[in-house]
Amino acid sequence: MKNLTIARRYAKALLLIGKEDDQVEAYREELQRFANLLDQETELYQAVTNPLYDAAGRRLLLQALIEKLGLSKVMASYLMLLFDKGRMGYIGDITNFYRKLADELKGIARASLVSAAALPSETIEKIRTGLSQKTGKNVILEVEQDPSLIGGIVTKIGDLVLDGSIKTQLANIRESLRRGEGI
Repeated sequence: MKNLTIARRYAKALLLIGKEDDQVEAYREELQRFANLLDQETELYQAVTNPLYDAAGRRLLLQALIEKLGLSKVMASYLMLLFDKGRMGYIGDITNFYRKLADELKGIARASLVSAAALPSETIEKIRTGLSQKTGKNVILEVEQDPSLIGGIVTKIGDLVLDGSIKTQLANIRESLRRGEGI
């Protein structure tokens, strides 16, 4: 829980700077690019975050990464601050919080749609439009397939889960029968 509080605090700080500079999206892109690099290259992540390595060497490596990625001065300063405060290990959580905060600022909600079979694009668009109307936000929908659902769909938007899968309905019927309730 403490980790998430720390990540949220640093993400909010960057968002405030981004709002002031009118660079929220640019900072999102730069932060995401940096976090993706460390996520894909675990040895690089270890070299930057592991306190068992020499701090001066880790700092030089971070500066080289910043230059190689061509990050803005603000982002370079921000990443160096994270390093100096020993918060570089939180970069993944900070990036996720920043994305959520930037989305909220733009009125965007991200949702996932999982279906047992491929859905026609018209159906997906109807679901996206319905979610947009319900939330009052522009919904970006990630669509996945999971044959284990048997049929139906499961939609997640924020903390809300709308489970219309046959798998869940069968589990609910089974539980009702176990408790001796009529259907």
